[in-house]
Amino acid sequence: MKKIVKKSIDYLKALTAEMVSNAKSGHTGTALGASSILFALFKDHYNFDVSDTDFLNRDRFVLSAGHASALYYSLLSMFGFDVSLKDLQSFRKFGSPTTGHPEFGVIGAVETSTGPLGQGVANAVGMAIAESFLEERFNAIGFPIINNYTYCFAGDGDLMEGVALEACSVAGSYNLNKFILLYDSNDVTIDGRKELSCRENVSKKFKAMGFKVITVKKGNNYGSCTRAIARAKKSKKPTIIIFKTTIGIGTEQQGTSAMHSHPLSADELKTFKSKLGIKESFFVPSDVRDFCLQSTIAGKLAHEKWNQDLAVYGTTHPELYKKLLTFFDSKKIDFEKLASNEKFNELSMRDISSLMLNELSEKFPQILGGSADVASSTKAFLKDGGDFVAGNKRGKNLHFGIREHAMAGINNGIALYEDFLPFDSTFLSFSNYMIPALRMRAMMKLPVLDILTHDSVLVGEDGPTHQPIEQLGQLRSIIGLNIFRPCDANEVAAAYKYYLTERQPVTLVLAKQKIEASGLSSVKNALMGGYVLKPASKPKVVFYSSGSEIPLSLAVANELEKMHISSSVVSMPCMSIFDAQSESYKAKVLQKEADLKVVIEASNDPSWYKYLSEKDLKIEVEKYMSSADGATIYQKAGFSVKQILRKILKKLKI
Repeated sequence: MKKIVKKSIDYLKALTAEMVSNAKSGHTGTALGASSILFALFKDHYNFDVSDTDFLNRDRFVLSAGHASALYYSLLSMFGFDVSLKDLQSFRKFGSPTTGHPEFGVIGAVETSTGPLGQGVANAVGMAIAESFLEERFNAIGFPIINNYTYCFAGDGDLMEGVALEACSVAGSYNLNKFILLYDSNDVTIDGRKELSCRENVSKKFKAMGFKVITVKKGNNYGSCTRAIARAKKSKKPTIIIFKTTIGIGTEQQGTSAMHSHPLSADELKTFKSKLGIKESFFVPSDVRDFCLQSTIAGKLAHEKWNQDLAVYGTTHPELYKKLLTFFDSKKIDFEKLASNEKFNELSMRDISSLMLNELSEKFPQILGGSADVASSTKAFLKDGGDFVAGNKRGKNLHFGIREHAMAGINNGIALYEDFLPFDSTFLSFSNYMIPALRMRAMMKLPVLDILTHDSVLVGEDGPTHQPIEQLGQLRSIIGLNIFRPCDANEVAAAYKYYLTERQPVTLVLAKQKIEASGLSSVKNALMGGYVLKPASKPKVVFYSSGSEIPLSLAVANELEKMHISSSVVSMPCMSIFDAQSESYKAKVLQKEADLKVVIEASNDPSWYKYLSEKDLKIEVEKYMSSADGATIYQKAGFSVKQILRKILKKLKI
């Protein structure tokens, strides 16, 4: 047994090192140093089925230290996943499935895209939350239908990132006992020894966060690694296993920062493989294949047994079984009817969203989420959903604390676990904290809903720190993130419809105040992203606007009409959706034949310039404002009918 284990790990190391050398780029150090850890995981603990990488009760594995991808791909290939030796040879090449860092949707086994350190840890915590939510709702005595583990491999760099520690604090607070963090502690980063920037006691830190801590002094020893993982699986708490390893083990520069991202030269690779007693190139011996295949077969049999148990569960617990089968189903909703409630006319945008969210949650049990400790202000909570806490994981309201970054990353993980529809919420001005996770969300096309309120300088007295200006531009610049800034209930309903039917990432940007309804909108038109709200025959002036500034645009247009200047108003609730429409539709809406196009939005988003020429006009917030009531700030920023009318007439030379 010991002999074949050593041989398997030696060939794993050789494959991994050769991949990086062949690509002439990559990260040899961690990939070699962690080989015993991840081989032990795949061989003895990881529950997978190579023929069905999406089955519900599979274990989730997240390579948060995504730079160790060469090791991951080698393991996938050795254990029979759809990764060939040829794929390993094309590592980091254009069009290859073995991308530089793991990418969701490219290889079936890859649960999430990783690379930006710490993000994978937050994703894994989200997956563990999703597992515990389903486990508590659907498991019955003798039928642990949902009981998978979430394993996350992280390095020193991951645990330096705030997002990882924020997420781990949440994991400890929720007591996610199926979450196991495999920490490769080699004490080396790119620039040198870890102690140059970090000297804290990781063990005590994680104990304080509610984790069971297991330390493995011989992290490069297979037996020590597999025994530690077995102990972690029995824990009643989330667990961190601290593996003390040697980066780049077996190479001439092992244990040094030089090995972090160093592809071995041809001579170095030859020497390294010679020490392992390996002469072949990109090769796995049949006895090693057979040894790995034992775990592959065991995983397939475990899946078949789960299917059998599920069938028995269906006969003994028919109501639970039916609920489980229909839990992720889509529902047909009349969104026009949803938006037509007259009470919306008296409510703020955040209140309208809250009522819609609650009503939709009753029909979509997979909706759950929360805020960064501002639910009472953003109104993003489920009134009858209950709180998700350590002692009651049936609750649908998640409490993330003041951890915006982790909140977004965790919700990515919840969406990745299965077809959940999570939401998160904070003030628009604090969305800056979320951007790295939002970018990953957009890249993976994950159906997560952001509810961002207090959307302009109208928030007033809290001052410039809370008055969002550049945030809209930042968010709209993220490719694939659909930003809706609605002006009324119809446009809010359109955002929810797009989210629930298209299952794409959506960010709702909402005013905290009531916006006077125009009576001119519709859900159907809003779903086009942009549409003519107030038409005019051969308009001389066309207004482009969104959200809070729609009433102002209509008011200025009405003043121009009194002066016999024909004007139309375009509502642009979602630029990204509008930009995807046909050229003929966009031309009809934008009406560029008009003498003057005017953008009115309380932001400084440069995205609007793509619709304007040099002669046109953009009314925007040009500087950070001060603390005062919202109406005063709005006026001081130039958002009044008189001020805008004066600028328009000057442009028209009237």
